[in-house]
Amino acid sequence: MKKMSNIYESAANTLGIFNSPCLTKVELRVACKGISDRDALSKPDPCVILKMQSHGQWFEVDRTEVIRTCINPVYSKLFTVDFYFEEVQRLRFEVHDISSNHNGLKEADFLGGMECTLGQIVSQRKLSKSLLKHGNTAGKSSITVIAEELSGNDDYVELAFNARKLDDKDFFSKSDPFLEIFRMNDDATQQLVHRTEVVMNNLSPAWKSFKVSVNSLCSGDPDRRLKVQWECINPKYKAKKKNYKNSGMVILNQCKIHKMHSFLDYIMGGCQIQFTVAIDFTASNGDPRNSCSLHYIHPYQPNEYLKALVAVGEICQDYDSDKMFPAFGFGARIPPEYTVSHDFAINFNEDNPECAGIQGVVEAYQSCLPKLQLYGPTNIAPIIQKVAKSASEETNTKEASASPAALAKSVLAEVPNQVVDYYNGKGIKPKCSSEVYESSRTLAP
Repeated sequence: MKKMSNIYESAANTLGIFNSPCLTKVELRVACKGISDRDALSKPDPCVILKMQSHGQWFEVDRTEVIRTCINPVYSKLFTVDFYFEEVQRLRFEVHDISSNHNGLKEADFLGGMECTLGQIVSQRKLSKSLLKHGNTAGKSSITVIAEELSGNDDYVELAFNARKLDDKDFFSKSDPFLEIFRMNDDATQQLVHRTEVVMNNLSPAWKSFKVSVNSLCSGDPDRRLKVQWECINPKYKAKKKNYKNSGMVILNQCKIHKMHSFLDYIMGGCQIQFTVAIDFTASNGDPRNSCSLHYIHPYQPNEYLKALVAVGEICQDYDSDKMFPAFGFGARIPPEYTVSHDFAINFNEDNPECAGIQGVVEAYQSCLPKLQLYGPTNIAPIIQKVAKSASEETNTKEASASPAALAKSVLAEVPNQVVDYYNGKGIKPKCSSEVYESSRTLAP
């Protein structure tokens, strides 16, 4: 166990704390159930404190309000955190009894805590776990955390207008009309959103369709007022001419709202990422008995392959419910015949190459390495073809294949965009959760 611990610690150091921009922001709603106090004659005044791990240390992010004398609190306070797909974000939720006579957290009673990753929460959307106190369950108490994406609205609207029988404003030719759309701001000012092209010498123009973001059009508020003149009325003509009706009509021909789905839309809708491992066992890696080899077998420290494997696997495993990972090798002579193979299961079970969890992959790698003869050449194509075939046979959005070569942070950071682009290209929308998280009754575990 100590050896495995060293592997995970080294992987964490390899991955580090990223400086890349966050993918999106996530709101976390919290509720507890069955909280017990040391004093059986009174009920606790619970407060939940959210902590996040950074460089091995826990730092407080925020805390909820205190709910007086309550064993089943549902908190109105929301936690807002940045979400990084390419990082393992470890969270700790601590429940404390903060009575009115307490001067601070140091004097408060610790009622229990729960640790998880942000990836686990968003992949399940609703995560319920028992509260632990000093390594043991704190009675029957539990905590539920619900995730909702908090992001800018990337949807856009496609509009198309035309007009009929506009007034002629030019003396020697027909008018050259164009159309403007304004957004009405909260301070009663107007903001130009879009101006169409000018259609020359035409009193019944048809302007080209155009696209505008929902944020630009209405600041994401579908009830926000817009200024668009549908019927062109000239007040002077209306006062002077009894039979005057209008100076032309402006007609909306098309209004399409395009929903831009995010990575978390798919993840929270049930999409999963299958992590497949492919390990290079060619002789170019060096003799595993040599400390310069990437496959060097150190009695206490993980080699470079193990560091990369755990660093990436720890992230991807949060988005795979069964935690069973196919693991292959290529470029080695394998027993019993010791013929060269570019597509073999590292657990030597070709019928079932899956390993149980990241630890299972690590153990299979450590077990098979001494039995192999590193050879060559470097030929990863057979494994890629096998993984691609497996992915093409999966039509349900519950699984999406991640590249077996995705071993670097820069590649991991691209996975969310790859998932979204793939499903958008196929015209597949994320599944909507059947649960509605509006009432405290639903929120409570």
